[in-house]
Amino acid sequence: MNILIADDDLDMLRIIVAYFRKEGFQIFPAQDGEEALDICMNHKIDLAILDWMMPKVSGIEVCKRLKKQQFAKVLMLTAKGEQEEELMALQTGADDYVRKPFEPRILILRAKKLLHMEEDITLGRLRVNMRGGKIYKDGVDLEVTNKEFQLMKCLLEHKGHILSRKVLLDQVWGFDYFGEERTVDTHIRRLREKVGEGLIKTYRGSGYSLEIPYE
Repeated sequence: MNILIADDDLDMLRIIVAYFRKEGFQIFPAQDGEEALDICMNHKIDLAILDWMMPKVSGIEVCKRLKKQQFAKVLMLTAKGEQEEELMALQTGADDYVRKPFEPRILILRAKKLLHMEEDITLGRLRVNMRGGKIYKDGVDLEVTNKEFQLMKCLLEHKGHILSRKVLLDQVWGFDYFGEERTVDTHIRRLREKVGEGLIKTYRGSGYSLEIPYE
């Protein structure tokens, strides 16, 4: 998992980075909003932890741009305690909001929850093991490939939303992949054969969506 951590308080940045690296995350630190945006343009970021007040570009502005460009989760950090600021952060697209000062271990738990790392996810007869990268159906390991699991994970994190082939390529294969977009179709077809036909819906000309009728 790739995590961007942006804060102009260098002591705070070092502490947060140390805690997350100890948990095994790949960390991309930034000291201002401009550097944070550069990192997001060149790397696939799963979660962005952004300080609200940063030089050059604010955390709120980084959040706005990030949400327009890719599907990374965003967690805002701020010393502000007013409810209006919290509301503004969530309206901007932030997925969670943590006030300073905070306990780093609590921040890690909140981050893991956003990344669906804290528990298995059940979808009817399916169980998706987020930590182990496995999918089970009626308790039987479906033996999905890494790409199939990453596709399921991406669709699951944005269930109910249509993801284009381009978005899925960027999220699963990486921004530097230059192959055919149709490779997504092939992997989706194989994934469907394992998990069942009704879970992943095709929107012709648009992309794919994970939809769960019984939820």
